[in-house]
This record gives sequence, C-alpha cells and structure tokens, in this order.
Amino acid sequence: MNWNLQVTVGLLVGLVVLGAVGLIAAPIPMATTTILMMVAPSMLVFGAVALLIGVKHGEWRAGSTR
Repeated sequence: MNWNLQVTVGLLVGLVVLGAVGLIAAPIPMATTTILMMVAPSMLVFGAVALLIGVKHGEWRAGSTR
C-alpha cells in the first residue's frame, strides 16, 4: 500500500468515525451530542498528534546511523 497524505487522513478519520459510532451504539449513559461535540473532536486531535509524533520518530529512525 502506498502511504500518502490522502490515505493517512482517510484512515485517521475512519478510525475516529468507527470509534464514535461504537460509543454511540454502546449502552453507556452518555448523550449522542456529548460524543459528537466533545469526544470525537478530542479523538481526532489526539490521533493527529500521535500521527505527527510517529511520523517524526520514523523520520528520525530512518535518518539515524547506528
């Protein structure tokens, strides 16, 4: 698979959507509006930060000589 920006963003958004749908479908006492307005955006921000850190670490690993 060729990893480019479109594939990466698509997978990140897909994972966030899957997580949000799972939370909405779960029998938990949390309103759907709370999940969509607070939880899903925070999952997206956390995923983007983790992706950025992972990419930078991968660049460092690929560029370091051991």
